[in-house]
Amino acid sequence: MERYGKNMKKIICAVMALLMLLSLAACTSSDKSDCEQIKESGKLVIGITIYEPMNYYEKDGKTLTGFDTDFATAVCNELGIEPEFRVIDWKTKETELKSKNIDCIWNGLTILEERKENMSFTTPYLVNRQVAVINKEDAEKYATKTALESAIITAESGSAGETSIGEDASLSKATYIASETQQAALISLNAGNSDVAIVDYTTAEANCGKGDYQDLMILESVEIPDELYAIGFRLDSDMTEKTNEIISKLISNGTLKEIAEKYDLVEEYEAAVNR
Repeated sequence: MERYGKNMKKIICAVMALLMLLSLAACTSSDKSDCEQIKESGKLVIGITIYEPMNYYEKDGKTLTGFDTDFATAVCNELGIEPEFRVIDWKTKETELKSKNIDCIWNGLTILEERKENMSFTTPYLVNRQVAVINKEDAEKYATKTALESAIITAESGSAGETSIGEDASLSKATYIASETQQAALISLNAGNSDVAIVDYTTAEANCGKGDYQDLMILESVEIPDELYAIGFRLDSDMTEKTNEIISKLISNGTLKEIAEKYDLVEEYEAAVNR
């Protein structure tokens, strides 16, 4: 019996030692900053949706391209890591970020006061605005903003476009239907399921009057205030400051302007960095 007692003590001691090691390892992992963990993993997991010109697929349907795609790749090159782009549901982007399923949101993300409660924003890099897109044949019908009060309006769920509809005196009176993405909003409009789509100017400019959307146009009579794009990291993340340092370098050496030129966004880029 004494032998069994000694063996049991050894087993208990071994288990306790193992638990202490596991606890120490957990503490060590949790003590690492976002930047340290990301560099250790060798990749930055970036939450995106698919829309031109920020993040979209080339004609082969496989190669991801776009302003934010190239921008993120340039930043990751400076960090010595790889970007991993992950398509997310835009409605749950804050949850994805907080739960660490992604490291950041980098997809034409507008700085909004309510979003500052859930994420840390980097230096703004593009000026954007929300615009109303209609079919060209409805140009006279919706010549005034008040005429939109009787329209069926769509926007991406959880987007700045959706927010602007709720805040506008005329747009808020219209019938609203949510779309999964900005591209889905344009598809809805093109198919006649809605009369107006509120989307980012960058999206509208890249699509209206071209290809499948050749009959769509921006309704200039609807003026919505400018907004700013930035990258969203977790609250208090040291990646925000680190990324700001790299953004400053990419602005100084002309890399970011070259990317803007590639996607015809120089005006929006210069308006942001010269503020």
